[in-house]
Amino acid sequence: MRVSKYIADTGFCSRREADKLLAARRVTVNGVAASVGTLYAEGDDVRLDGQALRARAKKAGRAHVYIAFHKPVGVTCTTESSVKGNIVDFIGHERRIFPIGRLDKDSEGLILLTSNGDIVNEILRYENGHEKEYLVAVNHDVTPEFTRAMSRGVMIHGEMTKPCRTSRISKFAFRIVLQQGLNRQIRLMAAAFGYRVKQLVRVRIDNIKLAHLKPGQWRNLTDAELAGLIPGRDDW
Repeated sequence: MRVSKYIADTGFCSRREADKLLAARRVTVNGVAASVGTLYAEGDDVRLDGQALRARAKKAGRAHVYIAFHKPVGVTCTTESSVKGNIVDFIGHERRIFPIGRLDKDSEGLILLTSNGDIVNEILRYENGHEKEYLVAVNHDVTPEFTRAMSRGVMIHGEMTKPCRTSRISKFAFRIVLQQGLNRQIRLMAAAFGYRVKQLVRVRIDNIKLAHLKPGQWRNLTDAELAGLIPGRDDW
């Protein structure tokens, strides 16, 4: 297997983050600096910044942790312990977990976390069609022209956003369903039409709903939720 997968399997970080560590030349395999394409063989000595990374022993039952968390406003989606209010310290789980994707510090709602770095890219990849649903409050009337323009796509970060579903909820609120996850995407899309987002709550990721989770609460995903999230996998 690739050494990035081995690192993810230890629970230290996702494969995406592992690739960044490898690109920064912070990982060695048997004393030699590793790259993104380096392969791991059983028994190899893998180290990050000189510290050994070892695969976790699998326990009976499910090998990894998968949780749904209602992120409150003010919590930052990072595993960096130096960042005050980081999501990992806030949850305080006994296992090493990390978020699947991001939710802005100023936003709240559903975010998934796991100890299985091997599935993160699969869930985040746009072409896999994973939906994320948000309820958004803004400072101006939500007009049909606004929702139509948002759904067609908006130029942000130098690129046009993918088509999405948008509908009016009330005078100052709308619902939007995305398959993308660009940085501060909804806020920037709204700003392009002169709207300021006052509140943003993610209420669904694919088949997993925020439902009755209160800010700061989390729960384990069910087997049915996992099966619906990535159909066909049986290595949870």
